[in-house]
Amino acid sequence: MRRYLGLPLTIAGLAAASMGLAACGGDDSSSGSSGSSGSSASASSDLPPGAYDPAQKPAPGKAGGVGTMLASSDVDYMDPGQAYYQFSFLVLEATQRRLYYFQPNDATKVIPDIAEGDPVISDGNKTVTVKLKKGVKFSPPVDREVTSKDIKYAISRLFTKTSPGGYTNYFDFIEGAPSSLQAKTPDIKGIETPDDQTLIFKLTKPYAAQLVQSFVLPYTAPVPEEYASKFDKNNPSTYQDNVVSTGPYMVKNNAKGKIDGVGWKKTKSITLVRNPNWDKATDFRPAYADGWNIKTDVTDANVAARQVLDGSHMLLDTNPPANILEQLATKTKDQYTQTPSGGFRYFSMNNDIKPFDDVNVRRAVIAGFNRDAARKARGGKFVGPIPTHYLTEGFPGYEQAGGEKGFDVDFMNYPKGNAEVSAKYFKAAGYASGKYEGKEQLLMVGANADPGKAAAQVAANEFKRMGFNVRLRLVPQDAVYNEWCGQRTKKVAICGTAGWFKDFNDASTLLQVPFYGGAIPKEKGQVSYNLSYLNDPAVNKAVEAALPTTGEERLKAWAAVDKAIVMAAPAVPFVADKTTDVRSKDVAGVPSSFNSLWDLNFTSLK
Repeated sequence: MRRYLGLPLTIAGLAAASMGLAACGGDDSSSGSSGSSGSSASASSDLPPGAYDPAQKPAPGKAGGVGTMLASSDVDYMDPGQAYYQFSFLVLEATQRRLYYFQPNDATKVIPDIAEGDPVISDGNKTVTVKLKKGVKFSPPVDREVTSKDIKYAISRLFTKTSPGGYTNYFDFIEGAPSSLQAKTPDIKGIETPDDQTLIFKLTKPYAAQLVQSFVLPYTAPVPEEYASKFDKNNPSTYQDNVVSTGPYMVKNNAKGKIDGVGWKKTKSITLVRNPNWDKATDFRPAYADGWNIKTDVTDANVAARQVLDGSHMLLDTNPPANILEQLATKTKDQYTQTPSGGFRYFSMNNDIKPFDDVNVRRAVIAGFNRDAARKARGGKFVGPIPTHYLTEGFPGYEQAGGEKGFDVDFMNYPKGNAEVSAKYFKAAGYASGKYEGKEQLLMVGANADPGKAAAQVAANEFKRMGFNVRLRLVPQDAVYNEWCGQRTKKVAICGTAGWFKDFNDASTLLQVPFYGGAIPKEKGQVSYNLSYLNDPAVNKAVEAALPTTGEERLKAWAAVDKAIVMAAPAVPFVADKTTDVRSKDVAGVPSSFNSLWDLNFTSLK
């Protein structure tokens, strides 16, 4: 195992370290080939139809045309600082540039985007310097070149009450970063802009490795203060209704820059058009199509999948229902790609609410839960394995966490449930019958469209079978986190539609935000992505010990975090899934291995 402790350290070194970590994960079984994505020819034909081939490079596409995407829900936010959903990332990949990013087929090798080259890390991993390219411009009506101050403003505004960011745990160790949300945009002294092309980050802790990797997230997309500040004065900020772009595409706007009701008809459609200020010479993305029309009001996933399969120049935004998955695997083998999501799906149990404040109750639920039934609701064996822990196959730290077997913990060892083990834990919690005996009604919230709806319904039945009085409420997917499960005051006992996927190729992104007590927002109204509100001392201590580590030590440290989470039993993990992307025959679709959905910048129309 290589270690990168020498200074200065560059992002190339970190990327190489990340690739090394992945190799130490011990699973490269997904390496190989497939001809299914519309990309160039594969190196081998070992993979089954639809399997994602990380070695495959996108073939040159045909320029021109406007494609259509059918989506089951809207973005959570159009504001790049607040967006968190996979689908939002898909839109932002096309409309916003950030400091660093990836080629679509390789989410382990970070490459400069707005940055001119690799960052330089110095001062014992406590200073990071980034130089920016010249010639990157904002879309109309801003129409000027991006400077370092635009990225400083983009980060600083995330510490305000009007536009709070969801990633602040990745950079709250910057010198001067506020510990709570502010009424006005703070001037963070640890982000220096000595000239228009230079950013210097000064850190209070040696966390440069994590900070640099987080630069791929959309929070580093520049925001022009002179334009956005008038929207940021509103509470909440209305910048997302007037957002400007730096990517190949922009959301269609009017002359004043307003997109709300123009190119973004909320819950109905998003219209992406060419950004006239995008200079191809500064970007690695080809952006073949002239634009994309995205319908965000699809309610019947079955119908939508069939429209895409039978239609022309169309894409589906995410996993089709289980019956379509089977059809794809057996009959329509050349119209889909399955990409490892680098994450898991789970049903969280709210530790704030009785009886889930008792770890033995939570363990009893996991032990007795037929997780295979929930997986079947999403597509069964076609969507991925049932996990025994939270680090997924091939991810850095996976082998150190026990690989497929995990930690050999009895309540996690039975994918179809084990009534005897479940009863043992219920009895330990004081329920002599071996089932839950309380009568209070518990609120479960799930998505109102398949496949999330089907999985939530299975989960509700499983809880009821174990004695719980569950009331299942189904809401649109984009409301599940922001309006329900992520709002502590809503007192959602069980989140029936939850999935967590990597932010980048480091175990911290899988485990820290959804399970670390320090990641639970203190401000009322701010969304918590720790959906179980787990604040377990052992988990917190393990996370804090793992954050500053590097190399082999980091793999072991995050494996220890993984084990602490398993023992705390905050959720029922039921699939480490692959994302299935569906396309029409006349689309050369290219998936993003970072986001696992289609990459509109590389996808072309035949």
